[in-house]
Parts: sequence; C-alpha cells; structure tokens
Amino acid sequence: MSLGIAFKGPEGIVLAADSRVTLMTQLPGQLPGQIAIIPSTYDNATKLLSIKSQTNIGAVTYGVGALGQQDFRTAHSLMPEFEDYLASKGLTSRITVQDFAQNLSDFFVSQWNSRMPPLVAGIPVPDMTFFVGGYDDNSPYGRVFEFQVPNHPIPVERLPGQGEFGLTWGGQREYADRLLRGFDDNLPVFAQQHLHLSDQQRDALTQHLKNLTSSPIPYQFLPLQDCVNLSIFLIQSTIKIQSLLIGVRGVGGAIDVATITRTEGFKPIQLKHIIGEE
Repeated sequence: MSLGIAFKGPEGIVLAADSRVTLMTQLPGQLPGQIAIIPSTYDNATKLLSIKSQTNIGAVTYGVGALGQQDFRTAHSLMPEFEDYLASKGLTSRITVQDFAQNLSDFFVSQWNSRMPPLVAGIPVPDMTFFVGGYDDNSPYGRVFEFQVPNHPIPVERLPGQGEFGLTWGGQREYADRLLRGFDDNLPVFAQQHLHLSDQQRDALTQHLKNLTSSPIPYQFLPLQDCVNLSIFLIQSTIKIQSLLIGVRGVGGAIDVATITRTEGFKPIQLKHIIGEE
C-alpha cells in the first residue's frame, strides 16, 4: 500500500510519501467457520525517515506498513533503534548514501526476522520497500537507492549516472503510472492475453507505448520547486481518485515532503504536526 516517491533532480532530491497505513484484521464471519478480512486504515503514519547523525540522507518507505504479529511497529518508530545500531558500529560521522542504504537494509532485515513469521519456500510475502536518497561528500549530484525487505535486501541504485535525473516511485502506483507513462502495468498484460502475444511481443509493445504516451517532462531541467510540485501532485491525485473508488484505498492522509541538497542537506518542506482539539 501507500505511494512513495524519490525524485532525483539537478538541484536536489525530493522524498515524498502519504501517511496511510493499512492493517488487515481477521474477524469471524456470519456463517460458521467463515473468516472476514477487514482493512483498517490509520492516516497519521510517518513514512519519511531521517536521523540526526546523517543530515545529508533521508528515506521513504512503502509496502508493508508495520512489522510484527501482535505488537506492530512502523518503520518510523524503529528509526531511533537504527541510529543506535549505526552508533554501535562506530558510524556516527557522515557516511555514503550507499553505506546508509546497506545498513538500513541490514537493520530492517534483522527486524523482519525477529518480528515476522518465518519465510516458507514457495509462499510469496509482500515487501517493506525503501527509497534512500542523499548526497555523498563532494558529489555534485544526489544518489537514490532502492531495496525491499525481505525479498531483495541488496540496495540497487536508480538513475546512477551523474546526468540522469527523474522519478522513482512505488506502491499503489497505477494512477501515477497513467499520468507519467500513459498507462499502468496491467495494460500490456491485458493486451498480451487478448491478442495472444508472446512475452517478447508484450515487452516490445510496452516499450513502444512508453515512447508514444509518456509525459514529455524535461526532468534534467526542472528546478527543485517543480520537483516538489510534481511529487505532491502525483500523491494528491492518487488520494483524490481513490476516495471515489470501490477497492483498497491505500494512499491517504497528509503528504510529507523533504528535499536534500548539496548545501543544505535534509530539509523538511511540509510535515504533518501533532495537534490537539481544533
């Protein structure tokens, strides 16, 4: 669930995410032996992650919203323990974005192993996915890494070239896909089934559609403010369309946004606040 965005722009990185966490609850059904699975949503989760000792790096998370079988814990609630984990390894001064991503992955793999049911071969489990963005010391442009716990824990760099800029997004991404690419991942599959295409023909069709229908956004040109605006727009559009649909409304709540630049480091742009009665 959720929608997380990491935008590598020429002037800095934008990290953005919604605030909804969906927990599935099993309740007795109306018939004997019947079990109903009920989604429960909470709109005040924080998926934008940072720690005080690494002011040049941040992260967003989406997918599995909490770890645990009875005592659920969100990724954000475990970040103080992650900072202690880095300190225990002597990593209290500035580290590279890749080292941060690898250590964050190692930490959450250990949390998964201690809090979640054992993995069973052949039975797929959903991931808790992370985008990590930031600046290495003396690097002119930022870097973005992605990893998934527990299935793909090795961080992979997205848009690795110094002159490569653009969006990395994930979660309930079909509406963002339609806005940016002109279609979502279901379309080539539907076309393959209807037209009896081979996998190679399906992949060729997918690339052809991308070339024809992708929004002509000059990512390498966009000022940082436009990167922020586009990130918010994609999440807000998903929230608004989901509010009208029948189905799992996994994106909602406030949108948290931060930028990371070479000169200012991690800087919150808009964050929800804890309030009392209005």
